[in-house]
Amino acid sequence: MTNTSAHSEHYDAQIPKMGMWLFIFTEMLLFGGLFIVYSIYRYIYGDAFHLAAQELNLTIGTINSMILLFSSTTVAIAISSIQRGNKKLSAIFIIITMVLGIAFLVNKYFEWQVKIGHGLYPGSTVLAGFGHGDTLFFGLYFAMTGLHALHMIIGLVIWGYALVFIQTGKTTQDRPAFIENSGLYWHLIDVIWIFLFSLFYLIT
Repeated sequence: MTNTSAHSEHYDAQIPKMGMWLFIFTEMLLFGGLFIVYSIYRYIYGDAFHLAAQELNLTIGTINSMILLFSSTTVAIAISSIQRGNKKLSAIFIIITMVLGIAFLVNKYFEWQVKIGHGLYPGSTVLAGFGHGDTLFFGLYFAMTGLHALHMIIGLVIWGYALVFIQTGKTTQDRPAFIENSGLYWHLIDVIWIFLFSLFYLIT
């Protein structure tokens, strides 16, 4: 009877994780499609994309990449801590992760603000004067980084729930699935950003 109960609990714990992996797969399809669109237009408008990429701030992009890579480490520590039964340490590293996520979004906000201030946004007369290739580049830039930022905001909300679940006892050493799935989602965000950083900032 005990073995049957343990097997049932293990099976129930796997269901949310399977659902998360399915969700991650659909998100990769979404961003994968956008990456393909970007690659096609970059091939067609190579010179325009090359010149437009010079307008991006490589320093801020690099700092944000380091922030997200570090946040992946804090997420891993938060997960391993709850698995070992250390709720306090897990909560601390979740909070650190959230602070890093907010720092990323603040940096991205200021970067967007500079671009908008210079008229480098879809629909502006300044950008229209540069040509179709530049318009496509910045259109994809704002769309893809904006979609990524939206995913980050959702991730921050999820981590907020994770903190509440730790405090209320819904997430424990025996039931770490919510934090584990939150970690998978956050790692997805990190991986997507690495691709975005490479495409927009590094490949010039």
